[in-house]
Amino acid sequence: MKLRKVVFFDRDDTLIEDRIYLNDPDDICYLPHALDCLKELRDYNYDFVIVTNQSGIAKGIVDLKNLREIHRRIRGEYSRMGVEILDFLYAPYLPISNHFLRKPNPGMLLEAAHNYNIDLKKSWMVGDRMTDIEAGQRAGTKTILIGDKEPPEKSPYAPPDFHAKDLFEVSDFIKKHSVK
Repeated sequence: MKLRKVVFFDRDDTLIEDRIYLNDPDDICYLPHALDCLKELRDYNYDFVIVTNQSGIAKGIVDLKNLREIHRRIRGEYSRMGVEILDFLYAPYLPISNHFLRKPNPGMLLEAAHNYNIDLKKSWMVGDRMTDIEAGQRAGTKTILIGDKEPPEKSPYAPPDFHAKDLFEVSDFIKKHSVK
């Protein structure tokens, strides 16, 4: 069986606006160029998995039914545009839990790799926080930090392979460092 190459994306402030504990499916707001980025990477034979920490569930701020509907709608929107998302994985644990599934731990990425036959060495983790980068590094992927929310030089974690200002730079960098 052929191994897949995947781009793992964080969700909030990576593909959609961070609404701070998004609980209303009607409040989804896609970031500029998110769909274009995934379309370009799809054409380079990448699949996609969304991996997101969702402590709002443990805090009682986000309803699990609403979270599932948010992910169903995001999947549907991308699918209508010809981009399929393999899975949405979420860690409904508090930051203090240090749960294996919660980033910076690699649990969600390793679970996806097992479930979908993913070659982690040919895959990427893209996110807006250094915990996303650390999760990718611990799982064995290449990593891209997007935006300037958390400067890598001020982090206790190792720097990403690339620091992108936006999703255009993300897709360009991955394409330049991949075989189609």
